[in-house]
Amino acid sequence: MSSLLAFVILAAVAALGYAAINFSSVKKLEEGTPRMKEIAKKIREGADTFIKYELKIILVVTVFIVLTLGILVSWECAVAFLIGATMSECAGFVGMRIATYANVRVTNTALKTKNLGETLKVAFKGGSVMGLCVGGFAMLGLFIVYILFGTLGNYLTPERMVLTPAWIISGIQFVPFTMIVSGYALGCSMIAMFNRVGGGIYTKAADMGADLVGKTEAHIPEDDPRNPATIADNVGDNVGDVAGLGSDLLESYVGAISSAIILGIHLFVTSQAIGGNMTYEALQTLFYYPLVFAGIGLISCVIGIASLLMRKLSDNPHRELNNATWVSAGITIVLGGVATYFFFKDVNLADMGFAIGFMSPWVAAVTGIVAGIVIGMLAEYYTSYDYKPTRKISESSKEGPALTITEGMAVGMRSTMAPLIVLAAATMISYFVGGMYGVAMAAVGMLSFVTATVSVDTYGPISDNAGGIAEMSGLDPAVREITDKLDSVGNTTAAIGKGFAIGSASLAALSLMVSFLYSFNDPTTPLQLNIVDTTVLAGGLVGAALPYLFSGMLIEAVAKAARQMVEEVRRQFREIPGILEGKADPDHKTCIQISSASAIHEMKLPAILSLLFPIVAGFLFGANFVGGVLIGATLSAIMLAIFTGNAGGAWDNGKKFIELGGVKGAKKGDATHEAAVVGDTVGDPLKDTVGPSLDILIKIMSTVSLILVSIFSKYNVLDWIMSLFK
Repeated sequence: MSSLLAFVILAAVAALGYAAINFSSVKKLEEGTPRMKEIAKKIREGADTFIKYELKIILVVTVFIVLTLGILVSWECAVAFLIGATMSECAGFVGMRIATYANVRVTNTALKTKNLGETLKVAFKGGSVMGLCVGGFAMLGLFIVYILFGTLGNYLTPERMVLTPAWIISGIQFVPFTMIVSGYALGCSMIAMFNRVGGGIYTKAADMGADLVGKTEAHIPEDDPRNPATIADNVGDNVGDVAGLGSDLLESYVGAISSAIILGIHLFVTSQAIGGNMTYEALQTLFYYPLVFAGIGLISCVIGIASLLMRKLSDNPHRELNNATWVSAGITIVLGGVATYFFFKDVNLADMGFAIGFMSPWVAAVTGIVAGIVIGMLAEYYTSYDYKPTRKISESSKEGPALTITEGMAVGMRSTMAPLIVLAAATMISYFVGGMYGVAMAAVGMLSFVTATVSVDTYGPISDNAGGIAEMSGLDPAVREITDKLDSVGNTTAAIGKGFAIGSASLAALSLMVSFLYSFNDPTTPLQLNIVDTTVLAGGLVGAALPYLFSGMLIEAVAKAARQMVEEVRRQFREIPGILEGKADPDHKTCIQISSASAIHEMKLPAILSLLFPIVAGFLFGANFVGGVLIGATLSAIMLAIFTGNAGGAWDNGKKFIELGGVKGAKKGDATHEAAVVGDTVGDPLKDTVGPSLDILIKIMSTVSLILVSIFSKYNVLDWIMSLFK
């Protein structure tokens, strides 16, 4: 199997190497005028300031989690956690760094060439660094885990693939390698939570502060240099929509792969316990296959990205970006099928649950790929101004902000049904062909070309930043027109990426749920979680409410931070003479400091809640209660994430449709446009803070629960109380 690990590291090196080439290529481009360079430098410094603030909190939490895992679980799990956290942080940091270099170069390309295709290429090249780092660092970390604990630590041998007593707590058993892989996934999840929540609060507080005072009160354009919050707003695009996005989807990617690996191991352990016929060779196939399939997807994405960057592009950014995604997905499907044939054709398939033979896991993965594409198309339909739902929101803006918000909420709520039907169908089909391992492979398939989707997503905030730099530098309006076209497509691609994230999260969470049940039940008995049981039902009710509590905390956090930003902008307009006349420079640094400090302060509680809630619930009420919590939280979080993401995206593009002259009798700056701005502002925390954080919430809860269930299933307050009455 060493040749398979060699392929994994080859894929990781290819992705990271191509990322380094694109990073260098972008950085060599000219930045433009001295004013453009000055603004870009301020944005870069602001992003660095936030990351430094955030790292202090992350280090404290990391030390606490490492000590906890080392004491309660194993030192190997703690080390794997550190590896995961490091890989995720590296991906987010490199992606944010290139975004702060690429933004001004996109502006300069638009200024010099006046060509949409050439500008798109620079923006996408910058975005591709983030995408390639997501896939590359995720696979690099998994390779390190397999080498350290598989090849060197012998944890992948038949003797170690059995239930093993915990080293401190008596009566506790778990399979060591499942804990190691879970620790790695948890490390990725923790960084994703902090980057998404902290970055999301930062970017939306700055964005709302800039819009509410600048656009609606002072009636100055978006990204006007007179607005003190514009630099902070542009910084937010990098820390929230680039670093946060990258860590988010890296965590989804790792979570999907980990769920397949863990489930394969549990199938083997169960087969051994009941005297089944699954061989160790079959187990090796099950836990290497997801890695190789993901590696094939990574290589395919390198080809797909190169197919866009190595040719002359048209003036249709949407088509060009879709082509790169289709190429990546298509090659993944074809090569994945070939690999599946060689993987499983001679393997004893007993006890695997493969209904259609050795190609079952490939069919399940393709089901996930198709489901992801369909979910993306549905997100595009509900959020793009090329279609009726978003155009209806634009038309509603003629009647004022109330109807704008009402119509947007209706679009968001209606948009949940179709994706859920697709997810339900994908779950049923993948389970039919491959059992629960098939469901896990559907999640892997959906995210197998995540490198391409992240590249497409990241190009959006880079283009948005480029437009801000153009506005603040006083460049030709034609430059802003080019960047706005790219940005509007970016809003749609971002909604598609969020659909992929929550779709894969639901499949991965379901797989982890089964592994959760395996971890504390006798493997010789059928797995079940009785929803009629009062403990499970109570957990389900509490779990269903949890995403709403979490979302409310995030929205309130954004509101608090935005309120401070609004007060600061108003203060500067009031106290700095000549600022609105352009005779005095605004104080951008204070706004950046306010946004950074507020985001760091406000993110602590919701981020820590996601980590501690399942632990506290488990030690109070036991494993069945936590099982109910996970089911309830997953179901409500999926729908809430789709609703918030699509509603926010539709409000944003509804505003842009008015700005482009799509609504007869309406134009930028009039009452209709102001109503659309209010709708966009309401949607900002929904689409960029709440929605993206919910998929992390359900995966981090599932992973934490899986790691600790073997302990709290035996040691909890409820069982102790019940024992007193026996």
